[in-house]
Parts: sequence; C-alpha cells; structure tokens
Amino acid sequence: MLMQTTTSTFALTWAPRMLSVLRIVVALLFIEHGTQKLFGFPVPPASGLPAMMTLSWTAAVIETVGGVLVLIGLFTRAAALILSGEMAVAYWMAHAPRSPFPIANGGDAAILYCFVFLFIAAAGAGPWAIDRGR
Repeated sequence: MLMQTTTSTFALTWAPRMLSVLRIVVALLFIEHGTQKLFGFPVPPASGLPAMMTLSWTAAVIETVGGVLVLIGLFTRAAALILSGEMAVAYWMAHAPRSPFPIANGGDAAILYCFVFLFIAAAGAGPWAIDRGR
C-alpha cells in the first residue's frame, strides 16, 4: 500500500511538470523547422528558401509563430491544435503520396508532431506556462 501511495504522489507531482517539459522540448525542436524555411537557420533547406506567400512559406510562418506560442505556453491549446492540423496536412500532402509507409516516405516526424501537438491541445500547457497565470 505504501508503494502505491508513493507512486501516486510521485505521478501527481511530476506528471504536470513533465507535460510542461514535453511542450517546451517539442516546441524548441519544431521552431527549427519554421526558422529553417524562413531564414535558412540553423541550416538552409535543401530546396532553398520558399518564396513569400507560397504554401511552404505559410507553413514556415505557422511553424515559427505557433512553435513560439507553444514554447512560452501562450494560447497553448489553440496553437497546438493548429500545429497538429498543419502536420496532418503536411503528412498527407508531402509524405503519403511517396509511399504508404511512414518510414519509407519520411513522414514519421510529421506523424509524431501531429499527435504530440494533439495531446498538448487536449491536455493543456502544464504548470510552467504563461497560460497558467491567466
């Protein structure tokens, strides 16, 4: 019984904090996708920077702005839902036509981002977020 209580206390204490850690780490990684396409940072994309107002440029803006919102935990649920949808669209438009298998079509990251952002949209930002103070 003591073990169950200790485990429950640990989970109740750390699960919300780890949600914030997951949100922050995923957002930092995701922002790189947007800044790569917008600014060529940290490395330029192989296909070059997209022209303004194209679909790729719009995706880069969504990734950068949405990633920053998720990172700081502001409008987290809405931003994460939009990012989840963007990744679903990216998968079906860019990856799925290449192959039905994510490992073969290079879409495994898009799928993971899609479902992690969907989870964050449902679960919220966690305790370490600007949203928490409102």
